Amino acid sequence: MTALEFNYALQSSTKTLKPFALRLTKDQEDAKDLIQDTMIKAFVNRDKFADGTNLKAWLFTIMKNTFITNYQRMVRRKTFIDTTDNLHFINTSTASIKNDALSKFAMSDIQNAMDKLDDTYKTPFEMHFQGFKYHEIADYIGIPIGTVKNRIHLARKELKDRLRVYGK
Repeated sequence: MTALEFNYALQSSTKTLKPFALRLTKDQEDAKDLIQDTMIKAFVNRDKFADGTNLKAWLFTIMKNTFITNYQRMVRRKTFIDTTDNLHFINTSTASIKNDALSKFAMSDIQNAMDKLDDTYKTPFEMHFQGFKYHEIADYIGIPIGTVKNRIHLARKELKDRLRVYGK
């Protein structure tokens, strides 16, 4: 495969790599950087690609390995060496201790907001939250499925307004 053909094959494969990159990084910009790093490594090492093999699988492997390497590098940057006599490695990300008080306050606020909902909205919302399907809720309450969806939507909206303090 010539360099031009290889470059064209790489370009046509970028769309299939994007969902995988997003799944790994969980960030749009980091995913673009990962795709770019993958393409650079693939182009630089194109002589190692064997004709007749699966190019996409090769690119996915490069991407996965690049992500793992970058992740390990990031973890190492967060780790520092204590220069005292015993020379322990200390990871700074585990230095904080979680306190459950905040989650208890949040759960209390959520429960209060749920209690304040009107029963016409509260019942379908709670059933949906418990895993019931829309048609099951509609059959149980005896209302159209569109009304069930609307009531669940309105309950979510009202809860979101009442719990705005916890929003981003």
